[in-house]
Amino acid sequence: MTTTLPATDTSPPGARTAPRLSEKSRVLLVTGAVLLVVAVVAGLRAGSGAVLTQALVTGVLTGGIYSLVAMGLTLIYGVLHIINFANGSLVALALYLTLICVQDLGMHPYVALVVVMPAMFALGALLQATLLNPVMKAPIQIQLLITIGLALAIENGLLLAFGPNPRSVALPGNTGVQVLGATVELSRIWAFAGALVIVALLALLLQRTRVGTEIRAVAANPEGARLVGIDIRWIYVLTFGLGAMAAGAAGVLVSPFTTIEPTTGAVFNLTAFVVVVLGGMGNVPGALVGGLVVGLTEQLAGLILPTQSPLLAVFVVFLVVLFVRPRGVFGRSA
Repeated sequence: MTTTLPATDTSPPGARTAPRLSEKSRVLLVTGAVLLVVAVVAGLRAGSGAVLTQALVTGVLTGGIYSLVAMGLTLIYGVLHIINFANGSLVALALYLTLICVQDLGMHPYVALVVVMPAMFALGALLQATLLNPVMKAPIQIQLLITIGLALAIENGLLLAFGPNPRSVALPGNTGVQVLGATVELSRIWAFAGALVIVALLALLLQRTRVGTEIRAVAANPEGARLVGIDIRWIYVLTFGLGAMAAGAAGVLVSPFTTIEPTTGAVFNLTAFVVVVLGGMGNVPGALVGGLVVGLTEQLAGLILPTQSPLLAVFVVFLVVLFVRPRGVFGRSA
């Protein structure tokens, strides 16, 4: 009888125990390294550490707002697989609702959150229930055209109701404060903090509640979710309402430092699409990271290319990601 001895592992001990980085970790490391190099170049170009610090702090604060604007867009896509072109227009609508609360009702701008967020949730749920739910099984072009039509309707409705003149909302006590050596308006700090809180609450809702589990189940496998008794149409209504509510919260938070016009939403829409592509379509945590990357890219590009629009660098990054990693920096393959 021949006895076969077990194969002896001759690899070095270090090779057996060294952990391998996940794909997401490698992407985060590469993204961080690229941002570090860009920051060094921007600092050399600016010739001042104070100017670089100002750009970094402003970029992080702005990126938090971009994350919240994109959160509704990526949430709706992740569950409904609809690209909501009306997302920016919903932000503009929230800006005007905030204006009404402040000027006509005498509210503090941030207290308007208790009015605007429920109103935007109700509007989003109504739009999904009446316009989009009936065509969820239709070709995707139909759904896209409906969201484009919604964007145009909201924009032109705001133009008809409020006119083309720019408006603004004043935040009481909006003074500049020192943050890591940079001077930042209090309104931007409050907006950043509010955005992080709302993003965290959305993440808790999705990960720690029964409703969140149902939303994730529908996003992963609608037919399987239906077979286990989940009302898919209700989940669609709820998700679109949450997406509209996130856009509404973003509108309130940015109102003290944003010019309010009927077309303001177009700028937010473009930025939100870039953030979502960077983070991966439907990837909620990716939207947070993508927003920070876009905010920092804008500010650092302003130092490296001071004569160009900061959006130029953002769209260059957008195109590079589309060519190199079409599913997004933090997206997963299908």
